[in-house]
Amino acid sequence: MTNLPLKKVTLALQGGGAHGAFVWGVIDRMLEDDRLQIEAISATSAGAMNAVALASGMAMGGPRAAREKLEVFWSEVSRMDLVYDLFSRWNQWIQAFRLSPEYHPLHAMIHFLTHTVPPTLLNPFNFNPLKDLLLKVVDFDQLNHSPQVPKLFLNATNIRTGKIKVFETPAVSVDAVLASACLPPYFQAVEVDGEHYWDGGYLGNPAIFPLIYQKGSNDVIIVQVTAITRDELPASAADVLHRINEISFNSSLMREMRAIAFATRLIDSGELDRDKHRRMFMHWIGNDSLMSQLGTATQFHPEWGLLCRLRDAGREAASGWLDTNFEHIGARSTVDLEKMFL
Repeated sequence: MTNLPLKKVTLALQGGGAHGAFVWGVIDRMLEDDRLQIEAISATSAGAMNAVALASGMAMGGPRAAREKLEVFWSEVSRMDLVYDLFSRWNQWIQAFRLSPEYHPLHAMIHFLTHTVPPTLLNPFNFNPLKDLLLKVVDFDQLNHSPQVPKLFLNATNIRTGKIKVFETPAVSVDAVLASACLPPYFQAVEVDGEHYWDGGYLGNPAIFPLIYQKGSNDVIIVQVTAITRDELPASAADVLHRINEISFNSSLMREMRAIAFATRLIDSGELDRDKHRRMFMHWIGNDSLMSQLGTATQFHPEWGLLCRLRDAGREAASGWLDTNFEHIGARSTVDLEKMFL
């Protein structure tokens, strides 16, 4: 155990369905490192689920319990196979006949239903297995009131106003998490306090501003799931839709990073007063190469082998980042904002 003061950081966690297991791996490696303290987390969709699992574990017994809680959560996710088994069979069929996913009749049926039938008819009983899973794994009362828990900011999209909603501790509920992860083609809007919400990825994937507005660490580590860059142009209709979704779900983050880069230039040039404006240090952990290889179907297919592969990739990415950049925490940014986001 190191005797040096802990370096405080904040995390910005993206969503991405089963691909959120990559975020699990990054968090797992950071919790393992006894030189860091996670002070606050802004998260969306699967990132929000990672955040509440982490927070619940921290409230129970610190970093070790948080790591255990995250593994329990993703293990439970992998057992939700009633629906996901269909995608597994679909992938096997595709591989056997070497067809593009868009031509498989099951994919065509699912795509047709989710794009023509409203969620109130497609899912009339508002069934969401994640609710029971979250209530089973996460102690929301404890995470909202424990001093050991990082401050949480969970992002959702207010359907009526078209504005972002940030749910914060000590008022984070299971419905807030489900609101942050509510994809409208598949689930009915989630109602919280009389307002209705969809997935936070439309307006903040994740939102960075809550981490800037709160007092504390100036270091923000973005854990990216959705690929920013792809080397090949999409060829099939399914590839085109997938790329549209990737660009859409990264757009809010790209805009925020542009604003942060602009403010940073003004602060560094002396045009903005450093005493009045916070100089943020931005960091990034991701694996665009891996994420660009994974298709849309894998986001909805949390097979344990895939989740472990993504977890291990996240741990590897976090280890590499820590080895290279730990000394720069609190001193400077380790990501070129203009090259990465502008």
